[in-house]
Amino acid sequence: MSCCSFTPLTARCSASPQDTEAYKSTAKEDMTRWQSSLRTHGSADWVIIVVETNDTKKKNKTNILPRSSIVDKIRSDFCNKQNDRCVVLSDPLKDSSRSQESWNSLLLKLRTLLLMSFTKNLGRFEDDMRTLREKRTQPGWSFCEYFMVQEELAFVFEMLQQFEDALVQYDELDALFTQYVLNFGAGDTANWLGSFCAPVRSWSGLLLRRPIDMEKRDGIQRGEASLLDLRSYLFSRQCTLLIFLLRPWEVTQRALELLHNCVQELRLLEVSVLEGALDCWVFLSCLEVLHRIEGCCDPAQLAANCSHTVGLWAYATDKLKSLGELCGLVSEKGPTSEDLNRTVDLLAGLGDERPETVSSLQSPYKKLKEALSSVEAFERHYLELSHAAMEMYSAIGRLRSARLVGKSLAEFYMRKGDPERAETFLQEALKSYTSEGWSLPVTHTRKQIAECQKLLGRTEEYPSDTEGQSRRPLESEPCVSDCFSLTSRRSYLQTSALLAGDANLTTEERKHFCQEILTFAGKSEDQPPKATLSMAVFSQLTRLQFRPATASVHSGAVLQAELTLRCLMPVSVRLQQLAVSIHFDLERAGTNGRSKGASRHANPGTVEFSQAHAATAAGPAAASSSSAAGPPLELDEIQDRSPTDNSLNSTGVVCKNTHLVMRRHDGGGGGSPPDTPACVAPPPVTTVKDGGQMLRPLLAGLPQMVKFTLLTGHYAVKKGDALQLSNTDSMPVLPSASCTARITSPAAELVGESSLSIQSSEKVTSISLPATPPYHTLEFHLEVLCLIPHGGERPANERLTNGEVRHRPRSYSHPDLPMTAIDQRMSIDCPWSIYSTLLGLTFYIPFKTKHTLLSAGNRKYIQVCVQNMSDVNFTLAEVQLAEKPQASLELQSLNTKTQQLLCSKHSVFCLWEVRWKDDLPSCLHVRAHILPPGGEQHCRSGFLCGLEVCITRLTEPAEGEAAEDSKTDADGLKTTKLMYEVADSSSNWAVCGKSSGMVSMPMAADATHKVQIEVMPLFAGHLPFPKIKVLKYLPHTAAVAIQPDPDSCVENDSLSLLDKALDDQGDTASIRSRGSVHSVGSGDQQQQKGVAMPRLEAFAAGQVFNHSHAQQVLVLPATDDHIMEVNAT
Repeated sequence: MSCCSFTPLTARCSASPQDTEAYKSTAKEDMTRWQSSLRTHGSADWVIIVVETNDTKKKNKTNILPRSSIVDKIRSDFCNKQNDRCVVLSDPLKDSSRSQESWNSLLLKLRTLLLMSFTKNLGRFEDDMRTLREKRTQPGWSFCEYFMVQEELAFVFEMLQQFEDALVQYDELDALFTQYVLNFGAGDTANWLGSFCAPVRSWSGLLLRRPIDMEKRDGIQRGEASLLDLRSYLFSRQCTLLIFLLRPWEVTQRALELLHNCVQELRLLEVSVLEGALDCWVFLSCLEVLHRIEGCCDPAQLAANCSHTVGLWAYATDKLKSLGELCGLVSEKGPTSEDLNRTVDLLAGLGDERPETVSSLQSPYKKLKEALSSVEAFERHYLELSHAAMEMYSAIGRLRSARLVGKSLAEFYMRKGDPERAETFLQEALKSYTSEGWSLPVTHTRKQIAECQKLLGRTEEYPSDTEGQSRRPLESEPCVSDCFSLTSRRSYLQTSALLAGDANLTTEERKHFCQEILTFAGKSEDQPPKATLSMAVFSQLTRLQFRPATASVHSGAVLQAELTLRCLMPVSVRLQQLAVSIHFDLERAGTNGRSKGASRHANPGTVEFSQAHAATAAGPAAASSSSAAGPPLELDEIQDRSPTDNSLNSTGVVCKNTHLVMRRHDGGGGGSPPDTPACVAPPPVTTVKDGGQMLRPLLAGLPQMVKFTLLTGHYAVKKGDALQLSNTDSMPVLPSASCTARITSPAAELVGESSLSIQSSEKVTSISLPATPPYHTLEFHLEVLCLIPHGGERPANERLTNGEVRHRPRSYSHPDLPMTAIDQRMSIDCPWSIYSTLLGLTFYIPFKTKHTLLSAGNRKYIQVCVQNMSDVNFTLAEVQLAEKPQASLELQSLNTKTQQLLCSKHSVFCLWEVRWKDDLPSCLHVRAHILPPGGEQHCRSGFLCGLEVCITRLTEPAEGEAAEDSKTDADGLKTTKLMYEVADSSSNWAVCGKSSGMVSMPMAADATHKVQIEVMPLFAGHLPFPKIKVLKYLPHTAAVAIQPDPDSCVENDSLSLLDKALDDQGDTASIRSRGSVHSVGSGDQQQQKGVAMPRLEAFAAGQVFNHSHAQQVLVLPATDDHIMEVNAT
């Protein structure tokens, strides 16, 4: 299968009018054979070019009636259905506009036909390739054959400079092969994978300096390539295309993934590889990628993008170190004969150096061969790579990775017998592990540091300040060791003390390090110097108990503290002296007696310290890494509630100081004060509702019992001391016959009870307190009542006992409770303070009410719904509905039960009938009907409908009204004029034609007048009826001069409404501005002459009853076409 070889597309036919017979005899036969050949080869892409010159045209002028030209004959013979395949080229050798135009036409046609042919052939090739890929589950399918087919498609895209499409083909091959390897590891094998499981004989690394590695490609085509050969060739093609796409940094990213994946794929396929061969292949491949990138980028770009290449530098460093350890180039004694034989085998697998790198002095091949040749050369290359990787990591801010490379470098120095350099890198790594709280790496690194310090005679003291702990020295008499001086052993003793208390070590290891310390401390006492070690590594504070329990005393008093320590050593340690220092942290426990985040404890005055609080996992960092691990977490609860019923949807915990916890703590700030894990301070004076730990909300409108808790602190309450509580009209303190106060000790033991003397006045409630010792608790209860605010006039603002203006409480909706909340404030004055204490209480209105006005004919009803929003059940008794003063209404209760139970979260409905003390005020009834178009059962949007308005007079008008605006028609009936208007403020209807007008209404009872109006619904659905207004039309009277109003004049049936309250109903089609403009221009003249103008007057409330006010009508869409769009992919 090939898509690169195409059948010729063009054929040239030179013809002239004088050899028409020759065309028929020779040229036509040649062209017929040519097309037969095309059909034989299955090619349908061809074009015929006819060359036409001026000479042939001149000779053709003698024919008066010329026959059809050669072009027409060719098109009729060969291009019956494809006339565009025949192109005429006029005078190709002349420099004329006609010749240039014909050339452009020819080139355009060739371009179009070539693109059509390429698209068709490429689509056919992709279909064949797709069919071949779908056969991969059949026996005998070969990945190598399929690889060559899809790569040929990639070659075509590459020749067309469509590098992105070519890269996609290789990515698909890469993904397909990777999936087969993963399936093989899961137990799903493929027969063709057997060729890739052959032992690896060559590990020469990647070759990226050739566009196409024909040697490896031939091996893949023959099915003889190994896994490394396939991966190397595939990546080299991807690298070439990425370089063409100007994406060199993606090459480094893909290279790092390739190297790691190849190692895992060899393990999955169980390929036999010589020990160290993979390390050679990875090392050479890393350097080859780096050299390829250096060849296409300048040094400035490389320095700015070192974050993309540092991973390859670090990987090459690690593999070179592994090769050095394998070949004996790291040990102090040097390589053995066995190591030398292994080195020879590894170098043999590299093969000969490639011709592209022979002239390069820094080729990967030469570097690896030189590094494995001697100990000095290996050390030079390894240190060069290690320092380059560390510098790049430091430059991009990846200090952890830099210190990890340094730790590996420290292990190299330890093998080389250079503990001094090794300790420097280990100390840097220990800083990162300690600051981030990695317990196991801390333990392992400390063991390595102890080994270095035991081999090294250093004089610097171990930097315990970096551990972030305040320390108290454990002093013992030193002696001079046989191997070290006293100063050289101090750092080793400090590290041994940390390891002896490390729970990550075994008991035998801990005893070993502890014995090192005890051996040093048990020497003879004739040595004058002493070794100072941190106390934090020997013990852990587990409990702190204060007496008194509040941990607060006045000046001159005694505060006792009892400490409980837990020994971290594996054996008993005898202490001769123990001292405790006190640190006062103003931020955590200030003079206000409040503590930040202090939690309640089961035992008052006792603080329990967990093992995780003092040291991670009972001392993995030996209490020295706890404070360095960062600040403590500040957690807060978050809740997601439904906005409709306030129900809890979800809850969670959020960390409020993430920016402090997650940041890196690389700085060794030894000057910061020690972290205080817990602070004990007296709690504030609180006012809570009585009733257990789960407090119920205070309810307004009901007497509520409130518990007052007074913590005396260091003050001794004397008999006669009184508390002054402010009284307000909205929350009075209710008098009580007896009130008892309880006095408890700091240990929550009852000391005594005493009756309180309470005296109340209009503004202040005074409470006489019993004598109470310091640091005791005094509790008593008071009954208060929060009045529910109403809509009447509010009195003037009151003042609290401290003189502050007390604003009237306002109700608001609480976000966590469905009830309406009211905030109340109370001030408390005490004799031991010159300042008043303001207490805030939140009450909740337990009810919600709403009313509805109902109508049944001429009868009116008021329905009141009372909803209980609280968790308490109530009994409603003597339910009454009061009317405003001077109202002409009479309310008759229809509630038969005198008492009704109102349960929690339930509602009760009450009903009253409204009656008028005088006659029924309604004098007009308005009823509307909407009629659908003819032939339709329902109204449709966009179609005209009929609106029939029926106005009925219920009673005869009063005598004064009849005398004012009544007229007598030709039949002798007295009538009054009314004005109607149809408007829709919600834009659901369009009123067509006249929307307002005047009617003559007979003054007899039950008189009816009907009006027909055309309306058009604008939307579909259940639409409310348009609004209908009826107004009185009062004619002018000559006796009274009326000030004309521009909005109340009438001209040519163009009316404007008088009542401003009706302006929000919207303008109508028949209400214009012509009358208003006329009246404005002549208003002064009319006022001077006293001309009376007609006016409009609204009916009183309740005089017009609209039956269709809340009715709706069903409106269907204009077209009932149900169209469903289906997309099939």
